[in-house]
Formats: sequence, structure tokens, C-alpha cells
Amino acid sequence: MSSIIFFDGKFVPEGEAVVSVRTHALQYGTGCFEGIRAYYNDKENALFAFRLEDHYKRLMLSGRVLCMDIPYSVSDLCKISVELLQKNFSKEDIYIRPFLYKSDKVIGNFSLPKLGSSIAIYTVPMGRYVDTDKGVKVGVSSWERVHDNSIPPRAKITGAYVNTALAKSDALQVGFDEAIFLDRNGHVLEGSAENIFIVRDGVAITPPVSDDILQGITRNTVMTLLSDFNVPVQERSIGRTELYQADEVFICGTGAEVGPVVSVDHRNVGNGKPGEITSKLKKLYFDTVHGANKKYASWFTKVTPK
Repeated sequence: MSSIIFFDGKFVPEGEAVVSVRTHALQYGTGCFEGIRAYYNDKENALFAFRLEDHYKRLMLSGRVLCMDIPYSVSDLCKISVELLQKNFSKEDIYIRPFLYKSDKVIGNFSLPKLGSSIAIYTVPMGRYVDTDKGVKVGVSSWERVHDNSIPPRAKITGAYVNTALAKSDALQVGFDEAIFLDRNGHVLEGSAENIFIVRDGVAITPPVSDDILQGITRNTVMTLLSDFNVPVQERSIGRTELYQADEVFICGTGAEVGPVVSVDHRNVGNGKPGEITSKLKKLYFDTVHGANKKYASWFTKVTPK
């Protein structure tokens, strides 16, 4: 059965949500997006959309970079997403994908403020993106991460994900699960679609937002949860070899959630198994996003079937 999609201002069957091959965003990558999870709670027969408002605030900021004219407020988009989840309600974890894009059918026009913008929102079922039980094997990519003066990584711009595809594809072909990007100075930035943390001597360390990383909502969530069990967090640049010497490494993101890294460039992290702090964090994270941690109830939007 096809799902319902919010497209051109209305809810339509998936088969009617189509764009022309001439669409500017398809030709030139002039779009931006968000990824939002809604977790199913069987006890309440409800979906709990995680940090919905925060995701749409970030979408607005991404759109600002591309001179997008967005005819909806953050509140409007949250309400639309709730209605869409109700229309597509199913008893499983759901992924929400809002997509804001330059929709004019033109060739070669790069005056972004003069191009029309449209938004589409759809949902798909999503389970685990990475194997968080056995851990993730990563390799440092030969591809350099795009930087703020090329394609700003703090905006989730569709065209920038060619960079992601190149790195992730190479990593998979040589037996890794994920790629790790460096910047032009050799500093560790992030995974192909995840932020990264290392743990050394009981301190969690992550690159600062000034180091050309995505300002991750899951990253922010993790930093908050680490404080719940008194793990200090330090934001600073990380050298490549610090990955080899770290006690623990983990990646995090909406898709990946919290993924323990067990090896980097064929070198074991610690004893080659998920570390103590990462394992504790992962449990707290999953408890939180599934509604068991009432301290953070404000992060959730509850959606019940109509």
C-alpha cells in the first residue's frame, strides 16, 4: 500500500508526488532536508516524534543558506508532520524526511533568491541504521570533508551528500562499515552521516561546531545525557591518531543513534568491544527515545492513530 506524502501544500498518494526531470534541485542539488525519527511505543500504541521542533528549526537555517522562501512556520511544519504520521501510522519506528528544494524547471539559473522553493514531507519505516550491538568498524577516508566556504556542512544540503556517497562507498568496498572524514588540516570531523566522539581518561571529546561539522541534534542530545552520569564533555579538535589511542569511540546521529566504534583503520579501539561509557550512554539514549526517561518528556511529540 502506498503512503501519503505532503506535497505542494496538500496530502496526496505517493504516486502523485512527482517532480519534473527539469527541476532545479534534481539537476543541481539545490535542496536541503532533515531526518527525524518517531519511535513506536507499544504500551501506549503511539509514535513519539523526537525533537520535532528542533529539527524544523534547523531546516529553516539550512534553507536560509540556500535563500529558500518557506511558506510555513516551524509550528506549521510540526503540525503537518503530526497529521502525516497519523495518516501513515504503523506499529514500528518511523523516519520522517522533510525535503525543501528549488522547484523551478530551469537550466543554468544560479540566482538562488530568484528561484521558487517547494517542500515535501514523507515517512518510511526505519529500524537500526548501524549494528549497535557488535559495534562499527570504521576507516579514515581519503576524501576530504566539504568545508564552510565550499558547501556549508552545518546546512543539510542535498548536493553535499555526493561527498558522503564517495566516502561511504569506498569504505564499504574495502570492508569497513563507515567512513571517517578529516579536514584539510588532518583533524577528525565526523562520519559520513554521523557526529563522532572519543573517550579518553573518562572525558568525552568531540569536534567543535567551528570545525566544519553538522551541528547535530543527536550530538546535542548525547552531550546532555552524558552529563546525567557525570561524564565531562570537551569540544576541541581531534587528531587522527587520537582515534587509535582512544579508550572508546562512538558515532551518533538520527539514523545511527549511538553506535560504538570497535576498530579504526584495522586497529582495535580499547579491547575491540563497545566501551563502558558508550554502552551506558547507548542504553540511556534508547531508554530516552522510547519514552522511558520522563526527565526529557519535552523532547517528544506524541502521535496516536486517528
